[in-house]
Amino acid sequence: MHAYWRAANYLSVGQIYLYANPLLKEPLDIKHIKPRLLGHWGTTPGLNFIYVHLNRVIKKDHLNMIYVCGPGHGGPGIIANTYLEGTYSEFYPDISQDEDGMRKLFRQFSFPGGIPSHVAPETPGSIHEGGELGYALSHAYGAAFDNPDLIVTCVVGDGEAETGPMATSWHSNKFLNPVRDGAVLPILHLNGYKIANPTILSRISKKELESLFVGYGYKPYFVEGSDPEIMHRTMAKTMDKILSSIRSIQKKARRNETVKRPQWPMIILRSPKGWTGPKEVDGKKTEDFWRSHQVPFSEMKGRPDHIQLLEDWMKSYRPEELFDENGALIQELAKLAPVGNHRMSANPHANGGILLKNLKMPDFREFALEVPEPGQTIGEATRELGKFLRDIMKFNMKSSNFRVFGPDETASNRLGTLFEVTKRTWMDWTIPEDDNLSPDGRVMEILSEHTCQG
Repeated sequence: MHAYWRAANYLSVGQIYLYANPLLKEPLDIKHIKPRLLGHWGTTPGLNFIYVHLNRVIKKDHLNMIYVCGPGHGGPGIIANTYLEGTYSEFYPDISQDEDGMRKLFRQFSFPGGIPSHVAPETPGSIHEGGELGYALSHAYGAAFDNPDLIVTCVVGDGEAETGPMATSWHSNKFLNPVRDGAVLPILHLNGYKIANPTILSRISKKELESLFVGYGYKPYFVEGSDPEIMHRTMAKTMDKILSSIRSIQKKARRNETVKRPQWPMIILRSPKGWTGPKEVDGKKTEDFWRSHQVPFSEMKGRPDHIQLLEDWMKSYRPEELFDENGALIQELAKLAPVGNHRMSANPHANGGILLKNLKMPDFREFALEVPEPGQTIGEATRELGKFLRDIMKFNMKSSNFRVFGPDETASNRLGTLFEVTKRTWMDWTIPEDDNLSPDGRVMEILSEHTCQG
């Protein structure tokens, strides 16, 4: 697993820096390096670390899982992993799993005529681009609703954790029904820094941080450190414990069919920003500091010392042990990845609407408001819309294929006829006077329009 992580990190650095010489078969030269360097290294090794550990549990437990990457600027890492597990080459055959394909993979990244630096829609397995921060968790919960066998792992960067949309979206666990929905595994990734500043959550005490997420309704598990060997073992044990907890929650709820909101697990992963990168550049702290956020060092022309630093960095991953002479990942490592649709990058839930189903629709003409002559009919368009939505809900109830989201305005917007066929989603205690609340409700109301949209 550590070697697989090295391979993902190697490919990530190569995408940011290299134009040619992908396997470093020649001494690195300025002609092998892109003239303009763009991308984000700081978050990437942590994303790669998470990915390889998810692959392990997917293979071990035959899981149905997708990966929502909140730090979407860590595109090099997600692209590297989709390439390692073969999906990228299946979607884009020209990016083959050999030396020439690796060269093209590197050259296209954040390059004219190539691909964006974020986890863009063309990235296999991506449902979240990550450029506009704050929506990762609401996207993750949206994917889990009505997909009972799906686990959505959602990485939240500690920069994104400072946004308003993210602050509210932690409450999405209040709507997740373990009987009929899948699970969301949030991983708060604390690497300590934003672009040029410490992050708030990385500097508050561990006790306060834990209390914050217990207050949100989660059970936090901490994985902290910088020694890869210790971190791999800790992460593996934590993942096994958490997945056992998720299975237990779901089995208990589905066996008894009595729904009580559980305390869902989450991980707080604390690792260095720019992990495994240069510790210093030009005498200034870089690893585990904000200077590694984007390109750790970008002045290459006329700087043979920087070219040597890049070569030493990339060779520290020992690519000759990871890839064969032709540039393909060695079989010992390739077999660590899941296969087929169990690969997160090939999961049908995350690729091109493969699983979309058409709604069974009523005839909209039946809901027309009769206006026989001008100025004589009193009516409300939204009230008629409510009847239309009611029938859509009724026609699609068995397929669990339709929900309504809103900022507590279903009734005030005259859509209340929906409550003739369903209720509001509600997982907590009620009083006799409460109106239309149920764990099985399909109208979801929370005042944050960001969360509704996500």
